[in-house]
Amino acid sequence: MNKIKDNPFKFTPSVILFPLLFVLVLWIVFWVEHHYHIDLGHYGIYPRTGFGLKGIILSPFIHGDLEHLFNNSIALFVLLLFLLYFYREQAVTVVIIGILFSGIGTWLIGRPSYHIGISGLVYALVSFIFFKGIFTKYFRLVAVSLTVILLYGGMIWYMFPEVGKNNISWEGHLFGFLTGFVLSYFLKTPQFDHAIFYDWESPDFNPKNDPFMKNFDENGKFAPPPKPEEVVKEYFNSSIKVIYDFIGIKKE
Repeated sequence: MNKIKDNPFKFTPSVILFPLLFVLVLWIVFWVEHHYHIDLGHYGIYPRTGFGLKGIILSPFIHGDLEHLFNNSIALFVLLLFLLYFYREQAVTVVIIGILFSGIGTWLIGRPSYHIGISGLVYALVSFIFFKGIFTKYFRLVAVSLTVILLYGGMIWYMFPEVGKNNISWEGHLFGFLTGFVLSYFLKTPQFDHAIFYDWESPDFNPKNDPFMKNFDENGKFAPPPKPEEVVKEYFNSSIKVIYDFIGIKKE
């Protein structure tokens, strides 16, 4: 296993531009639908029907109301930022497969109704980012996993049939989550297959020049070097002898 010093995390404008454009498309579709009074709901997924298959591709871009769109937009933007920054090489694959398989799963087991919204992809992203960080065991990615579960851990309750009573497509949520888990297990991340390279592993490393190692003696005991004595600067220096007389305060 080769060891590298390269930082696998690189920020580029696309890290922000892609999530921003993706979310912008959702809002444009919503604006067109309501401004021109067009009902796009029939382009959603209608389970186990031929005409409902088109919804696998189109349904993620359609939302029922402003609250639905707003909630999905915030989560999608944040998660796509994480995905593109930490898993750049896998990002496109995760997005495409996340949309397709969450949609296919909804088409297979969904209730006979139109299912719309990009929640399936959101759940796929949450699942992928969380489990992939755990599987890689890379401390920075584990920290990202914990951050994601802290922000969106409560979403797990919306993957069960009970929430379906509130007109929520739990089927899309469930298959999105399962898709993200499967991707996190099988999708390779070669950029993290290299061991982390530390300075002390370098062949030319000299512990005597290392600030931290200077705190230990030859036997490995903690023995920090003595602090240098504080030098008091003389701000007034004169060869003239000065005599001070103390004049007491007279009491009346």
